[in-house]
Amino acid sequence: MFWGKKQGVMKYYDAVAKIYDLQYGREQRTKMEFALKNLHLKSKSLILDVGCGTGILFEYLLDKVEIIVGVDISKNILKKAKEKLEDVDNAFLIQADADHLPFPNRVFDAIFAVTLLQNMPSPITTLKEIERVAKSGAPILVTGLKKSFRFKDFKMMLKDFLLEKVWNLEELKDYVALLRS
Repeated sequence: MFWGKKQGVMKYYDAVAKIYDLQYGREQRTKMEFALKNLHLKSKSLILDVGCGTGILFEYLLDKVEIIVGVDISKNILKKAKEKLEDVDNAFLIQADADHLPFPNRVFDAIFAVTLLQNMPSPITTLKEIERVAKSGAPILVTGLKKSFRFKDFKMMLKDFLLEKVWNLEELKDYVALLRS
């Protein structure tokens, strides 16, 4: 069952990769702008974007952080992200499963998981894996699609993590939460 859901997600994003930015770009940018306004990242940061899609977050951070790493399960969506990063030397893309991140423990200064959790068979498993690779005290910004989660269920899902703040803004299709590792 778990792999079946992941396969479906991978196939979906492989299929929409060419039009992803047209279809979802505006909403994603709104979420990224809100998130970055509420986070204070250090310039020497090592950032992880789990479920990075076409690399929209990269557009905001490339000149502000030391290194940004994007992980996604979809090969085609990563190809679209790579097109944006041709002459960039501080960004890296990896095809990987968010539940099995290919990194050692406690390496990232900040982690983003935007529009990811509703695509995962066990969001709590995914959050635990994200927390594993975050440095102690690192901010972890996650979102949850409102049509997939009720607000109280989204907050309940985060109860075992150090929840700093959660937002339920009308103008966003997602709830936004800031956790600390």
